[in-house]
Amino acid sequence: MAGPDLLQDCPGGRSLLRRVPLLILLTAIGCATSSVPPAGLPAQHSVKSEQLLVLSDFKLTRQDPLILELQQLRHDVYEELLIPRQDRRVVVYLFTDEPRYAGYMQSTYPDLPPRRAFFIGSPAELAVYAFWGDQVRVDLRHEYTHGLLHASLKHVPLWLDEGIAEYFEVPDAGPQRINVEHAQRLTAAVQNGWRPDLRRLEAIDSVNQMHRLDYQEAWAWVHFLMHESPETRSLLLGYIETLQSGSAPGSLAKLVDDNISHADQRLLGYVSGFFMPHMSAVP
Repeated sequence: MAGPDLLQDCPGGRSLLRRVPLLILLTAIGCATSSVPPAGLPAQHSVKSEQLLVLSDFKLTRQDPLILELQQLRHDVYEELLIPRQDRRVVVYLFTDEPRYAGYMQSTYPDLPPRRAFFIGSPAELAVYAFWGDQVRVDLRHEYTHGLLHASLKHVPLWLDEGIAEYFEVPDAGPQRINVEHAQRLTAAVQNGWRPDLRRLEAIDSVNQMHRLDYQEAWAWVHFLMHESPETRSLLLGYIETLQSGSAPGSLAKLVDDNISHADQRLLGYVSGFFMPHMSAVP
């Protein structure tokens, strides 16, 4: 699968194959060794829970905190985005450690850059590849969110795909789902003259064009639309509903311009207020 369409982007911490119809791949930050012999997929143990199948070489149970967290994440994604529940399975291949994971990925997808985790989607399978490590919760939350979106939606614009995955990836973020690192970096960027531009973000069609600030802006737009007001939330959820159909979704940036006055300025104020006391009252 990993052939001449491979594109790489390091600043944003994500890499993927060109978004062709039969293959979608999204990744998390990380490093991998290059001298590990080839290894097979984890298969010794399995845990199945609703839409989730975890295959691993170490034992997990349905009551493991990680499994329970992914179950809750599935509920949260469908509940908050008003996406109809789907039965299409997302398979998580969870390796024992990083060398075993890196060995498999290097031998199977030799053109891919080293990353901690990947989501690879095809008509045959929606698959997440990751290893047990300090960041496994964040990695699996991010990649499993991608899997849930691609199981349920006919179209997922790149920036929105990443923005939603960033939105749901942080464990223990609370109902506001504030990614503190993103909020801090965006606050600093605003002070240094950065300004949001959703039309520019929407025009990005490959991850090699995305930089770290683009991922942060994608998260900020999703957070703003979900929480700034009932009207902005309704606008985003209505757009996501259109993504469930087979027709082209059109431009969310245009909908924002047409329905939210001074959206860019409102987002700037919203971002600047992340650490203000009034943010605790955001619905």
